[in-house]
Amino acid sequence: MSDAFTTRVLNVASGSSERVVDLTRDCESFLREAAGGRDGLLNVFVPHATAGIAIIETGAGSDDDLLAALHTLLPADDRWQHRHGSPGHGRDHVLPAIVPPHATLPVVGGRLELGTWQSVCLVDTNRDNPNRQVRLSFLG
Repeated sequence: MSDAFTTRVLNVASGSSERVVDLTRDCESFLREAAGGRDGLLNVFVPHATAGIAIIETGAGSDDDLLAALHTLLPADDRWQHRHGSPGHGRDHVLPAIVPPHATLPVVGGRLELGTWQSVCLVDTNRDNPNRQVRLSFLG
């Protein structure tokens, strides 16, 4: 594999409750090794049908606000045709249409170019799957 493209899989224990997991430090650590001070793109991808990647502020309540907004947009009730798993699990399968399973971000000088309050986050509303994989790929 060329050093122009490097990839790594993170294993994330998201637990049995709905969560927003900040992956920013993991992304930065990956880029310190993979980017080598170069410019390029970081792609973050979660290969699951019930999770997404969001770029949001964390720690000031926005992550909880996001989960609350998702409850409003996608209630965990019996309206969903997809019915296996926990009650309301069908909503988890609609989540990636609203919070996509990927994000592509600029890397300048080997560093992730995020705004002051932006973080890279895994959004996981599926209480039935406590372990997730997230693929980080750097294209220099």
